[in-house]
Amino acid sequence: MTSRRNFLKISGAFALGSYLLPQMGEAAKVQNVGIQLYTVRKEMLADARGTLKKLAQLGYKQLESARSEKGYYYGLSAKEMKQVTQDLGLTLRSGHVQIDENWQRTVDEAAESGQEYLICSSLPSTGQTISNYQRVAETFTKAAEDCRKANLTFGYHNHEYEFAKDNGKVLYDVLLEETDPNLVKMELDLGWVIVTGFNPEAYFEKYPNRFPLWHLKDMKKDKEESTEFGTGRIDIKRMFQNAGKSGMKYFFVEQEEYAGEPMASVKHNIDYLKKLSY
Repeated sequence: MTSRRNFLKISGAFALGSYLLPQMGEAAKVQNVGIQLYTVRKEMLADARGTLKKLAQLGYKQLESARSEKGYYYGLSAKEMKQVTQDLGLTLRSGHVQIDENWQRTVDEAAESGQEYLICSSLPSTGQTISNYQRVAETFTKAAEDCRKANLTFGYHNHEYEFAKDNGKVLYDVLLEETDPNLVKMELDLGWVIVTGFNPEAYFEKYPNRFPLWHLKDMKKDKEESTEFGTGRIDIKRMFQNAGKSGMKYFFVEQEEYAGEPMASVKHNIDYLKKLSY
Protein backbone atom coordinates (compact mmCIF):
# COMPACT_ATOMS: atom_id res chain seq x y z
CA MET A 1 0.00 0.00 0.00
CA THR A 2 1.38 3.39 -0.96
CA SER A 3 1.98 5.72 2.00
CA ARG A 4 0.98 9.37 1.83
CA ARG A 5 4.68 10.37 1.85
CA ASN A 6 5.48 8.08 -1.11
CA PHE A 7 2.36 9.23 -2.89
CA LEU A 8 3.47 12.84 -2.55
CA LYS A 9 6.95 11.96 -3.81
CA ILE A 10 5.53 10.14 -6.84
CA SER A 11 3.01 12.90 -7.53
CA GLY A 12 5.69 15.56 -7.18
CA ALA A 13 8.05 13.74 -9.53
CA PHE A 14 5.28 13.33 -12.08
CA ALA A 15 4.38 17.00 -11.86
CA LEU A 16 8.05 18.00 -12.26
CA GLY A 17 8.39 15.68 -15.23
CA SER A 18 5.28 17.12 -16.80
CA TYR A 19 6.72 20.60 -16.33
CA LEU A 20 10.14 19.78 -17.76
CA LEU A 21 9.16 17.71 -20.76
CA PRO A 22 7.48 20.50 -22.75
CA GLN A 23 10.49 22.72 -22.11
CA MET A 24 12.96 20.03 -23.08
CA GLY A 25 11.00 19.23 -26.21
CA GLU A 26 10.35 22.84 -27.12
CA ALA A 27 12.42 24.15 -29.98
CA ALA A 28 14.72 27.06 -29.20
CA LYS A 29 14.51 30.36 -31.04
CA VAL A 30 17.44 32.38 -32.31
CA GLN A 31 18.02 35.47 -30.19
CA ASN A 32 20.49 38.35 -29.88
CA VAL A 33 21.32 38.37 -33.58
CA GLY A 34 24.63 40.01 -34.37
CA ILE A 35 26.09 41.36 -37.59
CA GLN A 36 29.62 41.85 -38.86
CA LEU A 37 29.62 45.41 -40.16
CA TYR A 38 31.72 44.46 -43.18
CA THR A 39 28.39 43.18 -44.50
CA VAL A 40 27.29 46.81 -44.86
CA ARG A 41 30.74 48.31 -45.39
CA LYS A 42 29.77 50.88 -48.03
CA GLU A 43 26.75 51.97 -46.05
CA MET A 44 28.83 52.38 -42.88
CA LEU A 45 31.37 54.53 -44.70
CA ALA A 46 28.64 56.69 -46.21
CA ASP A 47 26.59 57.13 -43.03
CA ALA A 48 27.71 55.19 -39.98
CA ARG A 49 25.10 56.56 -37.59
CA GLY A 50 22.24 56.17 -40.05
CA THR A 51 23.25 52.62 -40.97
CA LEU A 52 23.50 51.57 -37.33
CA LYS A 53 20.04 52.99 -36.74
CA LYS A 54 18.65 50.91 -39.61
CA LEU A 55 20.28 47.76 -38.26
CA ALA A 56 18.77 48.40 -34.84
CA GLN A 57 15.34 48.92 -36.39
CA LEU A 58 15.63 45.57 -38.17
CA GLY A 59 16.28 43.86 -34.85
CA TYR A 60 20.05 43.33 -34.79
CA LYS A 61 21.48 43.50 -31.27
CA GLN A 62 25.19 42.65 -31.40
CA LEU A 63 27.87 44.23 -33.56
CA GLU A 64 31.33 43.38 -34.78
CA SER A 65 33.31 46.12 -36.50
CA ALA A 66 35.94 45.75 -39.20
CA ARG A 67 38.78 47.81 -40.62
CA SER A 68 37.67 50.44 -43.13
CA GLU A 69 39.04 53.39 -45.06
CA LYS A 70 37.98 55.51 -42.08
CA GLY A 71 39.51 53.28 -39.42
CA TYR A 72 38.07 50.62 -37.19
CA TYR A 73 35.05 52.74 -36.22
CA TYR A 74 34.06 54.15 -39.62
CA GLY A 75 35.09 57.72 -38.93
CA LEU A 76 33.81 57.73 -35.36
CA SER A 77 36.09 57.71 -32.35
CA ALA A 78 36.03 54.70 -30.04
CA LYS A 79 34.07 56.73 -27.47
CA GLU A 80 31.61 57.94 -30.10
CA MET A 81 31.08 54.39 -31.35
CA LYS A 82 30.33 53.24 -27.83
CA GLN A 83 27.84 56.04 -27.23
CA VAL A 84 26.07 55.73 -30.59
CA THR A 85 25.57 52.00 -30.26
CA GLN A 86 24.36 52.26 -26.67
CA ASP A 87 21.86 54.96 -27.63
CA LEU A 88 20.44 52.62 -30.28
CA GLY A 89 20.21 49.59 -28.01
CA LEU A 90 23.12 47.90 -29.77
CA THR A 91 26.25 46.39 -28.22
CA LEU A 92 29.65 46.44 -29.85
CA ARG A 93 30.99 43.03 -28.84
CA SER A 94 33.97 42.56 -31.09
CA GLY A 95 36.19 44.10 -33.72
CA HIS A 96 38.32 42.80 -36.59
CA VAL A 97 41.82 44.22 -36.52
CA GLN A 98 45.36 43.61 -37.68
CA ILE A 99 48.44 43.02 -35.58
CA ASP A 100 50.77 45.76 -36.80
CA GLU A 101 52.92 48.64 -35.60
CA ASN A 102 49.81 50.32 -34.18
CA TRP A 103 48.81 47.29 -32.13
CA GLN A 104 48.89 48.90 -28.68
CA ARG A 105 46.77 51.81 -29.88
CA THR A 106 44.33 49.32 -31.38
CA VAL A 107 44.07 47.54 -28.02
CA ASP A 108 43.62 50.81 -26.12
CA GLU A 109 40.88 52.02 -28.47
CA ALA A 110 39.08 48.68 -28.32
CA ALA A 111 39.00 48.91 -24.53
CA GLU A 112 37.73 52.47 -24.82
CA SER A 113 34.92 51.35 -27.15
CA GLY A 114 33.64 48.94 -24.51
CA GLN A 115 33.94 45.81 -26.63
CA GLU A 116 34.82 42.39 -25.20
CA TYR A 117 36.74 40.73 -28.03
CA LEU A 118 39.53 41.80 -30.33
CA ILE A 119 39.81 39.50 -33.34
CA CYS A 120 42.80 39.26 -35.65
CA SER A 121 41.31 38.92 -39.13
CA SER A 122 44.35 37.72 -41.08
CA LEU A 123 47.67 36.04 -40.48
CA PRO A 124 50.33 38.51 -39.33
CA SER A 125 52.97 36.65 -41.39
CA THR A 126 52.70 34.71 -44.62
CA GLY A 127 53.69 31.16 -45.40
CA GLN A 128 51.60 28.00 -45.61
CA THR A 129 53.95 25.95 -43.46
CA ILE A 130 53.78 24.44 -40.00
CA SER A 131 56.76 26.52 -38.90
CA ASN A 132 55.08 29.78 -39.89
CA TYR A 133 51.87 28.83 -38.13
CA GLN A 134 53.91 28.04 -35.03
CA ARG A 135 55.41 31.53 -35.22
CA VAL A 136 51.94 32.96 -35.66
CA ALA A 137 50.79 31.07 -32.57
CA GLU A 138 53.57 32.76 -30.60
CA THR A 139 52.47 36.15 -31.93
CA PHE A 140 48.88 35.37 -30.95
CA THR A 141 49.93 34.43 -27.43
CA LYS A 142 51.71 37.76 -26.99
CA ALA A 143 48.75 39.65 -28.47
CA ALA A 144 46.37 37.80 -26.19
CA GLU A 145 48.42 38.77 -23.15
CA ASP A 146 48.24 42.41 -24.23
CA CYS A 147 44.48 42.10 -24.59
CA ARG A 148 44.05 40.47 -21.21
CA LYS A 149 45.79 43.42 -19.54
CA ALA A 150 43.10 45.62 -21.11
CA ASN A 151 40.25 43.27 -20.06
CA LEU A 152 39.78 42.12 -23.64
CA THR A 153 39.73 38.61 -25.07
CA PHE A 154 41.87 37.93 -28.13
CA GLY A 155 40.82 35.65 -30.95
CA TYR A 156 41.47 34.72 -34.57
CA HIS A 157 39.05 34.56 -37.49
CA ASN A 158 39.70 31.91 -40.12
CA HIS A 159 39.28 32.00 -43.87
CA GLU A 160 39.71 29.02 -46.15
CA TYR A 161 43.49 28.94 -46.53
CA GLU A 162 44.11 27.87 -42.92
CA PHE A 163 42.64 24.46 -43.77
CA ALA A 164 45.42 23.65 -46.20
CA LYS A 165 47.88 20.97 -45.12
CA ASP A 166 51.64 20.90 -44.68
CA ASN A 167 53.20 17.46 -44.29
CA GLY A 168 49.74 16.03 -43.74
CA LYS A 169 48.92 18.46 -40.92
CA VAL A 170 45.96 20.86 -41.15
CA LEU A 171 47.47 24.27 -40.53
CA TYR A 172 44.45 25.57 -38.62
CA ASP A 173 44.98 22.76 -36.13
CA VAL A 174 48.49 24.06 -35.49
CA LEU A 175 47.01 27.34 -34.25
CA LEU A 176 44.60 25.50 -31.99
CA GLU A 177 47.24 23.19 -30.55
CA GLU A 178 50.04 25.74 -30.17
CA THR A 179 48.00 28.31 -28.24
CA ASP A 180 46.47 28.27 -24.76
CA PRO A 181 42.69 27.69 -25.08
CA ASN A 182 42.12 29.91 -22.04
CA LEU A 183 44.04 32.75 -23.64
CA VAL A 184 43.50 32.55 -27.41
CA LYS A 185 39.95 32.02 -28.63
CA MET A 186 38.72 31.35 -32.15
CA GLU A 187 35.99 32.98 -34.16
CA LEU A 188 34.88 30.22 -36.50
CA ASP A 189 33.67 31.30 -39.91
CA LEU A 190 31.26 28.44 -40.55
CA GLY A 191 30.96 29.15 -44.26
CA TRP A 192 34.67 28.98 -44.99
CA VAL A 193 35.07 25.81 -42.95
CA ILE A 194 32.36 24.02 -44.89
CA VAL A 195 33.46 25.04 -48.39
CA THR A 196 36.91 23.61 -47.66
CA GLY A 197 35.32 20.22 -47.02
CA PHE A 198 35.71 20.29 -43.24
CA ASN A 199 32.95 19.98 -40.68
CA PRO A 200 32.49 22.60 -37.93
CA GLU A 201 30.89 19.96 -35.74
CA ALA A 202 34.10 17.93 -35.73
CA TYR A 203 35.96 20.98 -34.42
CA PHE A 204 33.33 21.59 -31.75
CA GLU A 205 33.78 17.99 -30.60
CA LYS A 206 37.57 18.04 -30.62
CA TYR A 207 38.01 21.54 -29.21
CA PRO A 208 34.93 22.22 -27.04
CA ASN A 209 34.32 25.76 -25.83
CA ARG A 210 37.11 27.10 -28.04
CA PHE A 211 34.80 29.01 -30.39
CA PRO A 212 32.88 31.69 -28.45
CA LEU A 213 32.28 33.69 -31.63
CA TRP A 214 30.88 32.61 -35.00
CA HIS A 215 30.58 34.17 -38.40
CA LEU A 216 27.27 32.87 -39.64
CA LYS A 217 27.00 32.90 -43.41
CA ASP A 218 25.43 30.80 -46.13
CA MET A 219 27.51 29.84 -49.14
CA LYS A 220 26.38 29.30 -52.70
CA LYS A 221 26.02 25.69 -53.73
CA ASP A 222 28.20 26.04 -56.82
CA LYS A 223 30.63 28.82 -55.85
CA GLU A 224 32.78 29.90 -52.95
CA GLU A 225 30.64 33.00 -52.46
CA SER A 226 28.28 34.01 -49.70
CA THR A 227 24.56 34.21 -50.31
CA GLU A 228 21.30 34.93 -48.53
CA PHE A 229 20.30 32.54 -45.74
CA GLY A 230 18.36 29.51 -46.87
CA THR A 231 19.55 29.67 -50.46
CA GLY A 232 22.95 28.00 -50.10
CA ARG A 233 24.62 24.89 -48.76
CA ILE A 234 24.88 25.61 -45.03
CA ASP A 235 22.51 23.85 -42.63
CA ILE A 236 22.05 26.82 -40.33
CA LYS A 237 19.61 25.02 -38.05
CA ARG A 238 22.10 22.22 -37.45
CA MET A 239 24.83 24.71 -36.65
CA PHE A 240 22.73 26.25 -33.88
CA GLN A 241 22.03 22.80 -32.48
CA ASN A 242 25.78 22.55 -31.83
CA ALA A 243 26.18 25.96 -30.23
CA GLY A 244 26.60 24.46 -26.77
CA LYS A 245 29.55 22.28 -27.76
CA SER A 246 31.16 25.23 -29.46
CA GLY A 247 30.86 27.44 -26.42
CA MET A 248 29.32 30.06 -28.69
CA LYS A 249 28.42 33.29 -26.91
CA TYR A 250 27.83 35.59 -29.87
CA PHE A 251 27.36 35.11 -33.58
CA PHE A 252 27.58 37.66 -36.35
CA VAL A 253 25.76 37.46 -39.65
CA GLU A 254 28.20 38.10 -42.48
CA GLN A 255 27.58 38.35 -46.21
CA GLU A 256 30.07 39.68 -48.75
CA GLU A 257 28.10 39.19 -51.99
CA TYR A 258 24.42 39.95 -52.52
CA ALA A 259 21.57 39.13 -54.86
CA GLY A 260 20.46 42.79 -54.75
CA GLU A 261 21.06 45.66 -52.34
CA PRO A 262 23.04 44.85 -49.18
CA MET A 263 20.36 46.17 -46.82
CA ALA A 264 17.77 43.95 -48.50
CA SER A 265 19.99 40.93 -47.81
CA VAL A 266 20.54 42.09 -44.25
CA LYS A 267 16.77 42.24 -43.74
CA HIS A 268 16.22 38.85 -45.40
CA ASN A 269 18.82 37.23 -43.14
CA ILE A 270 17.42 38.46 -39.85
CA ASP A 271 13.87 37.66 -40.95
CA TYR A 272 15.06 34.13 -41.74
CA LEU A 273 16.63 33.78 -38.29
CA LYS A 274 13.53 35.13 -36.53
CA LYS A 275 11.52 32.27 -38.04
CA LEU A 276 14.12 29.61 -37.28
CA SER A 277 13.62 27.05 -34.52
CA TYR A 278 16.27 24.51 -33.59
